Amino acid sequence: PDELPDCSTPHREYTKKNKFFFVLFASAKIYFVSLQVKYFLKKIFTMNHKAGYVNIIGKPNVGKSTLMNEFVGEKISIVTSKAQTTRHRILGIVNGNDFQIVFSDTPGIIKNPAYKMHEVMNQFVNVAFIDADLILYVVDITDKKIDEKTVERLQKTDITIFVLLNKIDLSDQDGVVNAVNFWQNTLPKSTIFPISALHRANITHIFNSILEMLPECPPYFPKDELTDRSMRFFISEIIREKILLLYKQEIPYSVEVVVEAYEESKKLINIRASIYVARDSQKAIIIGKGGSAIKKLGIMSRSGIEEFTGKKIFLDLNVKVSKDWRDNEEELRNFSYDF
Repeated sequence: PDELPDCSTPHREYTKKNKFFFVLFASAKIYFVSLQVKYFLKKIFTMNHKAGYVNIIGKPNVGKSTLMNEFVGEKISIVTSKAQTTRHRILGIVNGNDFQIVFSDTPGIIKNPAYKMHEVMNQFVNVAFIDADLILYVVDITDKKIDEKTVERLQKTDITIFVLLNKIDLSDQDGVVNAVNFWQNTLPKSTIFPISALHRANITHIFNSILEMLPECPPYFPKDELTDRSMRFFISEIIREKILLLYKQEIPYSVEVVVEAYEESKKLINIRASIYVARDSQKAIIIGKGGSAIKKLGIMSRSGIEEFTGKKIFLDLNVKVSKDWRDNEEELRNFSYDF
């Protein structure tokens, strides 16, 4: 007992003081580190970081989706030679250390909507005028008819406008010069760029010009995101793209594709998708004699999805009839057309 340490009050006081100074030092260190982190984030995401929405608009089949894919570096929007290929507003996000560009591909502006679906598609274009930091107005240089209503809106807006004269590979030098002069007079506040989205002509210069015009702003999306759309959406779009390529006349414009089931394992993705048509006669055409047409569609779709996902695909396609779905507001909502 005589060898036990002294546990008197002064010893306990000394221990309390040690603990107090330790806690004080640790708190000060944490506070200092948090200040450093806040300063670092503010420096990156506010003071030296640019971000903005760059919305792509124009008439159907002028090359908007091809342009979007070139900017993003991935196939975000499906591309065919048919008009009205794009039905939804699709975001493609390009990230750098000090910038984030949110490209927005919109459906082609439909002058005389034939269905409620067309009206909804035009609404996506209206939204593009609301949230844009910069508008890319894409024009087919071979098209001599202008969209007067859209041009009038562009003349009245305060948003920065780049007019992209696409498909210059289909024109001669005089045609390009005349087009540049026409649009410079029509939209004097805009900047004119002759381009070929298909051949990447002038794409890099436009991208750098976009970066110069972006406002200082934190990123709108996490830096590792490529788009706002889900995998199911892209799979349904790939199937619809193959329908546009495989079928003719009214059929491609009368269908909607919905992914009903999606199960992914390490090496395989199981997909069940339904193709909705407006009439029974269209269902028969999609299936084809003895199922030949839908078999070919399945092969093309599976190949496209495998290329997109990098995995083996098991694809089950079904065809269903939803009578006059393009004019049915409830069905359009079910098909993700937002009103």
